[in-house]
Amino acid sequence: MNKHANIDRWHEMMKHNDMSKLTDILAENAVFHSPVVHTPQKGRAKVALYLTSANHVFADSGFEYVREIVDQDNVMLEFRCEIDGIQINGVDIIHWNQDGLIDDFRVMVRPLKAMNLLWKKMGDMLEAQQ
Repeated sequence: MNKHANIDRWHEMMKHNDMSKLTDILAENAVFHSPVVHTPQKGRAKVALYLTSANHVFADSGFEYVREIVDQDNVMLEFRCEIDGIQINGVDIIHWNQDGLIDDFRVMVRPLKAMNLLWKKMGDMLEAQQ
């Protein structure tokens, strides 16, 4: 599977707020590193749950990627958006395994006020999803 094609697929999913094909590009042993949860979330189902929940939280926020850095099996996507009047900046750091599937997804967010807001909204969304 072409890793750059997966970057394009990721952008399409985010652009259309459609995570229905997310599990197609996640490795079975994928790991999600949240900016607010101190333990990594492991496994395709759990990573899909977190990323789908985040997609819902960001749905009407003006979310956009503003910078992309690609290096072989890694991509760093800088994003910005606004929720409840709070400007949010962050990065998604994604690694693809040798099969072209996402096996590591790390999110970093700033400022602290934004991280606290996302912690609350993600908690609510994860609860609603389960």
